[in-house]
Amino acid sequence: MKLSALRTTSALRTTVVALAATLSVSLLGGTASAEPQKPSAVASIAKDGRTWHLKVYSASMGTEIKIDVQRPADESKPAPNLYMLNGLDGGEGTASWQAQTNALEWLADKPVNVIQPVGGRGSYYTDWLKADPALGVNKWKTFFTEELPPLLDQTLQSTGRNALTGLSTSGTSVLQLAEAKPGLWKTVAAYSGCAQIADPAGQQFVKLATETWAGGDTKNMYGPSDSPLWRENDPVINAEKLRGTQLYISSGSGIPVIDDVNYYLGSSPGPTGAVNLGLGVIIEAAVNGCTSNLKSRLDSLNIPATYQFNPVGTHYWPYWEQALHDSWPLLAQGMELPH
Repeated sequence: MKLSALRTTSALRTTVVALAATLSVSLLGGTASAEPQKPSAVASIAKDGRTWHLKVYSASMGTEIKIDVQRPADESKPAPNLYMLNGLDGGEGTASWQAQTNALEWLADKPVNVIQPVGGRGSYYTDWLKADPALGVNKWKTFFTEELPPLLDQTLQSTGRNALTGLSTSGTSVLQLAEAKPGLWKTVAAYSGCAQIADPAGQQFVKLATETWAGGDTKNMYGPSDSPLWRENDPVINAEKLRGTQLYISSGSGIPVIDDVNYYLGSSPGPTGAVNLGLGVIIEAAVNGCTSNLKSRLDSLNIPATYQFNPVGTHYWPYWEQALHDSWPLLAQGMELPH
């Protein structure tokens, strides 16, 4: 046989052996296989009295997420989990229940684990199409519906009963999450959240929050304006998936009272305060319209909900803190607590 023929035969044999080895590794397993994906897990727990600071590794986002938990006074008994999502900055700044309200103190005598995720600025706590240069990788829907709940149940020895609250941008998110995983949260409370995101006005609201204020790009979230993902994640369009969930939904009219004026002008003196007051009025009035449309949609489907349409009120924390108090009986009922 000629030398060139020997070389060809040898090369073919080498290729066949390599392909066979690859196939055997792929089908049967072996040392040449890729490293298995690191599973989601509670990476660490730091206890500070009744507050547990958890770091939870998210396999979908490839990073650790900070979860603060206020434990019940009696930790010896299983307790349900009350998830409290923060505002636009995801609790990374000052738009949080802890920084802006006395909610944690008010909940301190309630036999619940108060779950406070930190992170997700401007993300709407949803699954994004791709990583964003400013806001990174966001797979929050996967994290909240698939990864985190079983880890919390195991770590906290909870009862497995959950309730979910959110305000402003996360008031939209809690409805999306409830639709993504019906039954996971028995009661969902949305305070001043715009449930419409697929129509032009709703899209503009999301873009204002995510792009103008948070610096992200909604094309990385759901794609261009005509992408079907906007409709697939619109709580009003998909309202049928809320059937069976206890719902508390509230908003204000946008009409300011003197306390609103004093808050905005006092927190940002000068022209900035006046601008913020104007924004608080406009945003809450728009949210009120979204909420009315959600009610019409739920009514048309014969899906019950508890509504609180306040005749006054702008877009800020004292109203959401009061809404938490007002919605507590329904939240407690969902978690099977006395109320």
